[in-house]
Amino acid sequence: MSMSQDEVWLLKEKYKGTESSAFRADLERLKAGEPLAYLIGHTPFLNCEISLDSHPLIPRTETEYWVEKAIESIQKDSKPDTKILDLCAGSGCVGVAVAKAVPDAQVTFAEIDSSHLPTIKKNLEQNLADYFKRTEDFQVIESNLFENVEGTFDLILTNPPYIDLVLDRTESSVKSHEPHLALYGGSAGLDIINSIIKESPKYLNNDGELWIEHEPEQVGSMHSLALKYGFSVVTHKDQYCVERFSVLTLKKTK
Repeated sequence: MSMSQDEVWLLKEKYKGTESSAFRADLERLKAGEPLAYLIGHTPFLNCEISLDSHPLIPRTETEYWVEKAIESIQKDSKPDTKILDLCAGSGCVGVAVAKAVPDAQVTFAEIDSSHLPTIKKNLEQNLADYFKRTEDFQVIESNLFENVEGTFDLILTNPPYIDLVLDRTESSVKSHEPHLALYGGSAGLDIINSIIKESPKYLNNDGELWIEHEPEQVGSMHSLALKYGFSVVTHKDQYCVERFSVLTLKKTK
């Protein structure tokens, strides 16, 4: 019997091409809707392999797109020891990818779910060849948004919970298996976004940037919030021509 593309990938990636009872059990889980990435246990993200041991939000290609743009911006700026906050870090894919691409970056990971903290640390260790020489460059903290965050940053990068509970296009397998805490942002999807934009000026250096992923329907609200709290803002399209992320730049009054 022919196998689907996902089944072939599962057999190759997890079982090295050898069928077994464990593989057949995983096939049943796959057919029941469990995400392939969870069954394999990891997923690619830019030049990294991201472990999903604790079942955090599975990284999406749309997130890869804007994180790559953020990395290009950091590299172009050439500022030494750039301080970055990966907020709502989940697996840590955003901050890990930046840390790998920018060797002198100092990255703090803030995540509300403590079960994901070991996964973030594992992803740092597995993806950075010089991790043990750079441990002082990284902090991994349990934090409800900025609650336990200290210091200020040049960039805050965040893929927050932003799905609108009313305008919900989420696939059933995502609803059933991925963490709702990382998905849903209230009735308009803006509860967490509003808190982040409101609080982030206290944690950004002058000319600091907040890169934030969101729904295309939230662009108008994003711009209103940005202007309200002292930011200039530019919204960008992703690789699918969807308005998917905004860059907010803070101009502090002296």
